[in-house]
This record gives sequence, C-alpha cells and structure tokens, in this order.
Amino acid sequence: MNPSNDGRGAAAAVTEPRGLRLDPAVRAELDALYADYAAALDEARYEDWIDLFADDCRYTLQPRENFDRGLPLATLAFESKGMLRDRIYGITRTLFHAPYYQRHVIGPLRVRGAGIADGVEWLDVEAAYAVFRTRVHEPSEVFNVGRYIDRVLRDPIDGLLRFGEKRAVFDSENILNSVIHPI
Repeated sequence: MNPSNDGRGAAAAVTEPRGLRLDPAVRAELDALYADYAAALDEARYEDWIDLFADDCRYTLQPRENFDRGLPLATLAFESKGMLRDRIYGITRTLFHAPYYQRHVIGPLRVRGAGIADGVEWLDVEAAYAVFRTRVHEPSEVFNVGRYIDRVLRDPIDGLLRFGEKRAVFDSENILNSVIHPI
C-alpha cells in the first residue's frame, strides 16, 4: 500500500499474520486511524468521526453470541454514511438522556489480510476494545467490551485510510441501560 502523509500521529502497535508485511508508514496510518476514531467519539467530534468512514460503508454493533452463530441481528446497524449522519443528528438534536462521558481504549491492531479489489486497496483489521462510561458525580464503569472486526479502505481520491466496514462485536449478553453513542 502506498502510504499518505496526512500528519496524524501513531498510536497502538500493529501485528500482522505470518507472511504479511506492511510498510511501517502504513502501520502508522492504521494506528492513527484508530486513535482518531477513539478521540473523535470521546471528544464528541461526530463530524470528524463520520469523516473516518468511506462513503459506501457499514457500521454494526453486534452481540458476540449472534456473531459466533452467524446470525445477522445487530443492536445497531447502519448501511451508509448517510445513516451514520442520521444517527449523529439523533444523538445531538433529538435524544435526551443523562449526560455521560465515554473513553475508548483500543488494543494492538491485528492485520488479518490485505489486498486490492476493484482498484481499491483494503486491509482487514481486528482489535480488542473497552469503552468506559462516566456519569457526572459518579465513578467510571466498564460500559462495553469486545473486538472490532473492520475492513479499512484506502480512499482512491485523497489516499487516506477509511473504514469501509466497522463491526463492533461485544462480549456481554447485556448492555448497561442503552447504547446512545457509537462504540
């Protein structure tokens, strides 16, 4: 993959399966993409978050039980960037809930595959995550834990890496209260 230098810094380490070797600059780009993802959500910079996705994208939040059984039922499922925008509009303009902060912690990235399809470079990436929630005047709590299973694409126009598919598979059978913000 041809790396682009967009000035973003590096974050967590990237590991690859045996035989797959990525250019260090591409690894740094992946680290930066995931760091930017977490920071945009933690800082409620939702337009920046949306910009991390390809125009033709998919986002799902799915229980591990359904994922492991191959069942399609998901807690959240968005089939396009437009649907992501609709969700953010709902979060910022119409949903009312007790305020809280989120903090994402993303583990080392594992690149499971890479290639080119229809002229677009792609990477299959997995990473463990934990999301902590802090309500005003209350201690922080573990809100959601699982793994991301993603398809990252290189945008053919600007050369940046973006999420083509982001699947958050959470380990628990239950979610505390409700899911307002993306995981």
